[in-house]
Amino acid sequence: MNHQQLFELIRRKKSFLCVGLDSDINKIPKHLLESEDPVFEFNRQIIEATIDYAVAFKPNLAFYESRGLSGMQSLEKTMRLLQSYSDNVFTIADAKRGDIGNTSTQYARAVFDEAASGFSFDAITVAPYMGEDSVKPFLEFPGKWAIILALTSNKGADDFQFFRSGDGTPLFRKVLATTKHWGSIDNTMYVVGATRAEMFEEVRKIVPDHFLLVPGVGAQGGSLSEVTRYGMNNHCGILINASRSILFASGDCDFAAKASEEAQSMQKEMQSLLEQHKLL
Repeated sequence: MNHQQLFELIRRKKSFLCVGLDSDINKIPKHLLESEDPVFEFNRQIIEATIDYAVAFKPNLAFYESRGLSGMQSLEKTMRLLQSYSDNVFTIADAKRGDIGNTSTQYARAVFDEAASGFSFDAITVAPYMGEDSVKPFLEFPGKWAIILALTSNKGADDFQFFRSGDGTPLFRKVLATTKHWGSIDNTMYVVGATRAEMFEEVRKIVPDHFLLVPGVGAQGGSLSEVTRYGMNNHCGILINASRSILFASGDCDFAAKASEEAQSMQKEMQSLLEQHKLL
């Protein structure tokens, strides 16, 4: 899926919602623990309840890898389900990989090469700290994306991302300015946290056309209207990730219905914002 196809999917669904599948087995409704595969059953019901309102789904690999073989089996079944929706969904492996070139090549095969690993995600989050040769292997798979960490929403982001070099340039700006030449708008996007909405204008000066994956709306308190005000471009250019606010809208048997309500509410607001920006 390229840049234009992703925009067409957004227009078709009138949404730029990404549902983060941070499916913690310790937080899912207790009645699901009686299922053969509780995490997959949770994911299945969440996906089926929100597929009409979301353009993307983002399994956080830590919640699957931490459970060993059973966790990876849950992930495999989740991806098989998502792939059954074909071009109606964009899939992201939230893994934040980044290592020397030959290691990154293996990480890329693990999420992109279905023949080798059984997985065929559309995108993966990557850390650019080790430089170009740690990111390039992810860009060698046609139709696949590297989503580069640029400006995150966590408290510790201040430790390094705003560090200023000798010319006064913050590190996150250096990351954006350097990495935008490694790929194109068809295979790279950036993580930019919604809790720093005032920075989107500055980000857009450097990468005006790239897509941005935006965590922090919902449970973390980021403002959807503020993010779109400063971050949206003429191809929408943003994917808003929501995890806890949708996944755990209810801890009871009605969890899927409540997740659907939350996703639909966000989609309606997104439709209005797309219309305001004359993108529908």
